[in-house]
Amino acid sequence: MQSNNPVFRRSEGFGQPSHNAYGNATYGGNGAPYAGYGQDPSQWSTGGPQAPTVGAPMTIDSVVQKTAISVGLTVLAAIATWMLTPEIAPGANLGPLYAATAIGSIGGLILGLVNSFKRVVSPALVLAYAVLQGMLLGGISKTFDAMFGGGIVVQAVLGTFAAFAGVLAAYKFFDIKVGAKFRTFMMAAGFGLLGLILLEVVLGLFGGGMGLFGMGPMGLVFSIAGLAFGIFSLILDFDFVEQGVANQLEERESWRAAFALTASLVMIYFYLLRILAILQQD
Repeated sequence: MQSNNPVFRRSEGFGQPSHNAYGNATYGGNGAPYAGYGQDPSQWSTGGPQAPTVGAPMTIDSVVQKTAISVGLTVLAAIATWMLTPEIAPGANLGPLYAATAIGSIGGLILGLVNSFKRVVSPALVLAYAVLQGMLLGGISKTFDAMFGGGIVVQAVLGTFAAFAGVLAAYKFFDIKVGAKFRTFMMAAGFGLLGLILLEVVLGLFGGGMGLFGMGPMGLVFSIAGLAFGIFSLILDFDFVEQGVANQLEERESWRAAFALTASLVMIYFYLLRILAILQQD
């Protein structure tokens, strides 16, 4: 079954069936057996052709390492943006802060699309995306901290990693299955969110809008929907990583998984920060 996620559709191995010891096709991540991480290589699948592997295969360890590098760069870029831009105060020149936020937003959007649809994953572009997203989050976090205070940034950071740990634990311990209906739902939800964002932008150009980007009730509802979408995206990411490991993709594909996981974490943090800000308003 092919993935509806454009990030993973660029890799032929994601979503391809693995084969069990008897040559019967099975799908990793859907409850069927496959060669898992840490299994004796002599017990790996030999029943049929798999995705071509060049060099060492992708493993859970390689995905963890690449994701740690990507997320770490995002965090470092966010901290640097916060520290190197002027403090938000009356009369302060906030041009550098606004510039960093704008560059991170526009550049991150462009590289996000490039990485999503690029057939051969580029580690350099994944790392550049992480830096740009860090600039965006650093600028937004500094602005929200000045506006709302109350440790809102620390709460959002802790909440993001708690969400990641919680989804990963639920995925593993409750043996969550990802089927075609869930993938179709996520595809439809993604296009729905994108459509609402574009509509709000167009309406804003004419002095209108639905308040999706505001700090009122509609903004809260939209942020909750975005947070839920980010959390469900993690489930898809975990499933596709399992399939990639099962199909023994080349290690380079770990960067594709790292990009997807980083994008999901950035989305969760952003919408969680907005939710906390709205709830902390006087």
